[in-house]
Amino acid sequence: MVKLEQPFKMDEIKVLYTEAVELLKQLIAIPSFSKEEYGTAACIASFLKKKQIPFQQQGNNIWASNLHFDINKPTILLNSHHDTVKPNSGYQLNPFDPIVKEEKLFGLGSNDAGGCLVSLLACFVHYYHKPNLNYNLVIAATAEEEISGKNGVEALIPQLPPINFAIVGEPTLLNLAIAERGLMVVDAKAVGVAGHAARNEGENALYKAVKDIEWIRQHHFEKVSDLLGPVKMTVTSFTTENKQHNMVPASAEYLIDIRVNELYPFEEILKTLKANLNAEITPRSTRIKSTLINPNHPIVKAGESLGSICYGSPTTSDKALMPFPALKVGPGDSARSHTADEFIYLLEIEKGIDFYIKLLNEVL
Repeated sequence: MVKLEQPFKMDEIKVLYTEAVELLKQLIAIPSFSKEEYGTAACIASFLKKKQIPFQQQGNNIWASNLHFDINKPTILLNSHHDTVKPNSGYQLNPFDPIVKEEKLFGLGSNDAGGCLVSLLACFVHYYHKPNLNYNLVIAATAEEEISGKNGVEALIPQLPPINFAIVGEPTLLNLAIAERGLMVVDAKAVGVAGHAARNEGENALYKAVKDIEWIRQHHFEKVSDLLGPVKMTVTSFTTENKQHNMVPASAEYLIDIRVNELYPFEEILKTLKANLNAEITPRSTRIKSTLINPNHPIVKAGESLGSICYGSPTTSDKALMPFPALKVGPGDSARSHTADEFIYLLEIEKGIDFYIKLLNEVL
């Protein structure tokens, strides 16, 4: 874990920090649930306008390139999201009131992922005018991350120049999430034959489903990741079409939540399920794939040189939707995400800006 200590002080960092905190307060005050991010998109656009940085907008996604962008150079994408989940019932504070107390900034989206977003924007501002960089920089503030929506980063990527690798801003305590679990959701339907329960007729689909579910509970995939551990399968819902007590059900349906490590493609998981289950298998979602950036990638090595450690993240992010290498790293703590009275330490934002600048300096 990167120690939360006072970062190296520079006047510019202080200015960037002050601007970043003010922007984050503005973002917190604007409701920005997934698919409803127009207000925060306008706020980010206004910030870039004040900085005289040209930007483009696609839906609720905002993106900009550095001043000396050169099509002949490789490009780094800096990405974080500005949508939030809805506040849960445990909130004691107003989720849209950016309150500062005890050196913490409270508010919905402060930690996930507002602190990362404003820190990356500050970093981009720092490098925006600098000539002769080894890479181009593109900053993208994107929508619909919390629902893995199709109108977020996935829709934006085709509009961007070719990307060599990305830095994805999510709260990681400034450690390096080089791998992420994938998520596959599978619908399963066991088929039997209806009949009267009293006459022992039919073929009970429920019993077939129960056998399948027990196999799922007991099965262990052989390949275990050093970063992400084993593949995990969980049956999360179950239903039959039958509501009568005296009728053998002709079908039974259940839902499987499968968390996949980087050692298995979805196709191999599906092949195993079809070979061992009686049910009809239909993948509902296969977009959120497991990801891994090479531990020897220059940006990973740069992060390690700053004292960060590598780990595998159990949570997913926009990294899963990127067809190029991506490192997930940022200020804040994932354990605070989606919790009541969400907050981020102010020092985490300052240190985040300092970290992102130093991280990119290693490669730029």
